[in-house]
Amino acid sequence: LASGNVGVMAATNEAVAEAEVKMLLAIFGALTLLCLLTFRSWKAALCVIVPLTIVSIFCNAFMAVLGIGLKVATLPVIALGVGVGVDYGIYLFERVRHHMDAGLRFRESFAEAMQERGSAAVFTAITMSVAVGTWTLSALKLQSDMGLLLSFMFLYNMLGAICLLPALGAWLFRDGGKGRVAAVSRNAEVSVRRVSRQSVP
Repeated sequence: LASGNVGVMAATNEAVAEAEVKMLLAIFGALTLLCLLTFRSWKAALCVIVPLTIVSIFCNAFMAVLGIGLKVATLPVIALGVGVGVDYGIYLFERVRHHMDAGLRFRESFAEAMQERGSAAVFTAITMSVAVGTWTLSALKLQSDMGLLLSFMFLYNMLGAICLLPALGAWLFRDGGKGRVAAVSRNAEVSVRRVSRQSVP
């Protein structure tokens, strides 16, 4: 225990620093693997994971600015924020992938995805951020810090999904899809063929 409480604090800081690396590797590794299995594309996995990684780095910077140290109490906050924040990217990219499979380009697919699920993602993020943000009014420093960090993670993960994800996807999928006109023409051709087959006695 070295110098009593000082030794305990030093040992705790070392354990927390070591646990942070393992925790981040575990959660981002699991999310990357699941995205690869779900979308069958490393580009799709990057579109979902990269915004989460950037927001996690911003969260560490935010903690440093506010003087919130990495402690046993704040260690799970980043993992919780990443685990919840990944939902926004997955929800949006699932619809993007659906429209790209139909023949649309990435830009058109993302526009359709935002019309279908964009408002739901924004509403959910704001609602959760405001809800946990009320914890900052608590007299307990632990609860106040957790509320502030979770609000930051929930809100900025949503912004990452609707701002960083399309920017990254537009670069990675710049050659994907055939465009709206080609997709409409193909669907019309398929419909004509079906009608023709049904009309043949």
